[in-house]
Amino acid sequence: MYAKVENNVVVKVNSSLASFNRSAPSWSAEQLAANGIYEVVYDNTNLKDNRFYINGAESFTFANDTVTASYTAAVGKALDDVNEVDEEGNALLDDNGNQVVTLGLKSNEKNKIKAQAASLLQSTDWYVIRNAESSVAIPANVSTYRAAVRTKSNEMETSIDGAATVEAVEALFTYTMGADDVVSRPLGEWPILA
Repeated sequence: MYAKVENNVVVKVNSSLASFNRSAPSWSAEQLAANGIYEVVYDNTNLKDNRFYINGAESFTFANDTVTASYTAAVGKALDDVNEVDEEGNALLDDNGNQVVTLGLKSNEKNKIKAQAASLLQSTDWYVIRNAESSVAIPANVSTYRAAVRTKSNEMETSIDGAATVEAVEALFTYTMGADDVVSRPLGEWPILA
């Protein structure tokens, strides 16, 4: 990313040097600077994982011959679901008369867990269908695996429900190196079909 500076103020930002001048891509760093064009340096101090946070606005500053992009502080996403209301405070209803609900971080993450569990179970669904249609027994390892996936899904959802802050939800998904040199996360991992 590059920026054009005029009178010590960033006036244009673009990923293409050619957007500033057709000759710019072949210019040296000194020639770029002489024409007020600088490569942008990013200060990601305030950037957080956008899965859990709404990142602040990006701004550009010029000082000491350096253009720096930085961000205002990130804000944690709403943890819990919100029943939407109109400007008078009345429940906002959809076309079918149902309450409009904006899902919070916890519900969104639990929905992702449910989708992952469904995807894992899908590969062995045919055993269940075969059993229902022709009474052929489901192999024990498949039954054990399917039960373990459902149990793990419930455990993960319970952990998410138990998180009191956005930071606590994020921590559930954060991988760290343990004393035993094993990388893991508090949420745990999905079982594997043996």
